[in-house]
Amino acid sequence: MHRIAVVAAHQVKSLELAIPGQVFGTAHSRDKPAGAVFGKPLYEIVICGERPDLAVVGRSGAELFRLTAPYGLDEVLAADTVIVPGMRTDREPTLEVLAILREAHARGARIASICCGAYLLAAAGLLDGRRATTHWTSAADFARRFPQVEVDPTVLFVDGGDVLTSAGAATGLDLCIHMVRNDFGAAVAAEVARHIVIAPQRDGGQAQFIVHQEPAADSGSLEPTMRWLRDHVDQPLTLPDIARQAAMSPRTLNRRFREQTGTTPLQWLLTQRVRHAQELLETSDLPVEDIARHCGFGTAVNLRQHFTRRLRMSPQAYRRSFQLR
Repeated sequence: MHRIAVVAAHQVKSLELAIPGQVFGTAHSRDKPAGAVFGKPLYEIVICGERPDLAVVGRSGAELFRLTAPYGLDEVLAADTVIVPGMRTDREPTLEVLAILREAHARGARIASICCGAYLLAAAGLLDGRRATTHWTSAADFARRFPQVEVDPTVLFVDGGDVLTSAGAATGLDLCIHMVRNDFGAAVAAEVARHIVIAPQRDGGQAQFIVHQEPAADSGSLEPTMRWLRDHVDQPLTLPDIARQAAMSPRTLNRRFREQTGTTPLQWLLTQRVRHAQELLETSDLPVEDIARHCGFGTAVNLRQHFTRRLRMSPQAYRRSFQLR
């Protein structure tokens, strides 16, 4: 079982601390008895405290409650993945926490931060020469304190392979589900999202900044249009088709899609098609040609081209890898 260690530093942020347990604790095998809600758990999650009496704080930094973690920092070294939630950034992390992060990384653990947890990774030297992100309100301060890190405040998360960083607290959900997808495939990740009752996973490159316009008769969320696109992912849709469904001009549709998702309608639709293909490759024995038609690619050649460009492996290689899992 994949072991997740969550590092609870003194004055850890409450929401960031809870997110890994919620996401990874919901990930179960899809092979389950008839009528069962969950199959076998795929992750073991341990909370590792810096000290016996931990202060847990809210967004403002005010203390909410005290926590005694069930494990000490030494358990971090036995983990496959280490998650570092945010803590108050006006206090320096202890040398003990920084040393344990360096050693875990040197031993080959995957390290990920949520929100201002990136400060701990940077202080430990794990982000030197790397691209990383943190909450947009902290980006300028982060860049000043850690000039050796390339800070990108415009994305939801950055996957550097062995070290990952996410922007705000809620983007920790996106990052954790992204890691579940990498570990066990699209079908398991989609099931986690359904159980937590959150929208399908947002891409790491999506913008942090979402324009919230004042409600009006001709504006609002694009969620109904996105839902319609997911329901019609098998059809050869064009930008005018989508604009007609959304009851707006193609130019307005493009602008609002960029405001709310950071990408264009057709690029967003392409992402949904690739994800649907991932699920079908994992959960069915359909030939690639049939999957291409089900996902709106038309031909197996188109599917292979877009799939390989996005995931850096062919559909056949993806099926061999994730059907075994």
